[in-house]
Amino acid sequence: MLFNSVQFLFFFPLVTLVYFLLPHKFRWIHLLVASCVFYMAFIPAYILILLFTILIDYVAGIMIEKATLVHKKNFLILSIIANLGMLAFFKYFNFFIENINHLLLGFHITTHEITYLNIILPIGLSFHTFQAMSYTIEVYKGNQKAERHLGIYALYVMFYPQLVAGPIERPQNLLQQFKEPHQFNSENLLTGLRLMLWGFFKKLVIADRLAIYVNTVYNHPSSYHYLNLIIATLFFTIQIYCDFSGYSDIAIGAAKTMGFHLMTNFNRPYFSKNIQEFWRRWHISLSTWFKDYLYITLGGNRVNISRVYFNLALVFLISGFWHGANWTFIMWGALHTIYTLIYLIIQKRTSIHQNKTNHWIRNLFTTLFTFIVVAFAWIFFRANNIHQAITIVMHIFTFYNDVKFKLIVFDAEISNAEFGIISTTICVLMIVLMFAVEKKYKPALIEFNKASWADILFCSSVLLLVIILGVYNDNSFIYFQF
Repeated sequence: MLFNSVQFLFFFPLVTLVYFLLPHKFRWIHLLVASCVFYMAFIPAYILILLFTILIDYVAGIMIEKATLVHKKNFLILSIIANLGMLAFFKYFNFFIENINHLLLGFHITTHEITYLNIILPIGLSFHTFQAMSYTIEVYKGNQKAERHLGIYALYVMFYPQLVAGPIERPQNLLQQFKEPHQFNSENLLTGLRLMLWGFFKKLVIADRLAIYVNTVYNHPSSYHYLNLIIATLFFTIQIYCDFSGYSDIAIGAAKTMGFHLMTNFNRPYFSKNIQEFWRRWHISLSTWFKDYLYITLGGNRVNISRVYFNLALVFLISGFWHGANWTFIMWGALHTIYTLIYLIIQKRTSIHQNKTNHWIRNLFTTLFTFIVVAFAWIFFRANNIHQAITIVMHIFTFYNDVKFKLIVFDAEISNAEFGIISTTICVLMIVLMFAVEKKYKPALIEFNKASWADILFCSSVLLLVIILGVYNDNSFIYFQF
């Protein structure tokens, strides 16, 4: 079920209302059933895959806790293999088959391709796989007791607000919250609704409107002037942020209305002054997951500098591959590897010689530079394949102008979806508004403010903008495909 669907317009208030009407001992059942309904709105049969992994990790957690030190690791490994095996089969099987076919045909080893499987990636598989893995890892480390209540553990994996696109929660934060009696709290309700409203603003008013331009240009890059490609790339840079952080805002807000606290997933990443800071602000739940469970396990910063660089490179490449079974995502991860290593090398050599003058000018320059290199990497993330990505890069840097710059683009796939002067003006104004609000008031959006005239005016204005300027075409969230 999409947050930006008519179904959710009825689903959310009904689930929230019934939650508070029920006695505490029945609430977990209500939330678990509601989460199943939410997930089955996509492809009902895939709920069985989720239930299978839930049973495996539930049993694994108990066995890890009971086992002797020698056998703990064995049960953990079995759990990880089961989770990653399921992810590999559904998400990467056809990718590996495709590349094996290319190699076999390229070396003339065979003239027949290996058959592909006609499978669809279950929605949000990467997210709830990583959340389930964090549970068994934390039990193994002794930071979390194994959950004996199967229903509560299932709810930890399936909690509908963050089921399909995060935040990827740790068991220490979320599991205990399902056992606590949450009384109705008007502060939580108002804060949650305001944050949801802001998420809908970013998704419907900005992301989905920018998507019209981005999809049109990126689907046929050779038909567009290099300026169109630059604009489309900058638009996608904003689109993916508004789309994904908008989802996170809605998820955190929906949970907040019932008294649940989910971790912050974005912290104004495009205001970062360097690439390392960017990754501390972007998709925080995934970044910290890779840091805690992969980077530190590999040795982190406790090893020699060449090994540190290797660890970082491996983490970024795996992170890129986590996003999708396509070489474009691996290239995206490789670019961020290069960015990070260059930054660390420069930082190490210049840290004692930093110029303290013109501080604000330096900050402005580094922020803009970070934004530009991040935007460049997004080309590979958005492109349909490596060939298309290279075409876009070549056309931008060679100032490709064999076709005229098109002020108005038209997306034939969306009825009457033109993107011209009016749409451009709306987008620019809304982007400026969004950055201005998040630069100054972002913390206040997730904290309770007593109903003041300013707060009422802000929420009313945002609601009006969503109603008037929102694009209502049931666009899925970008990160649903991961």
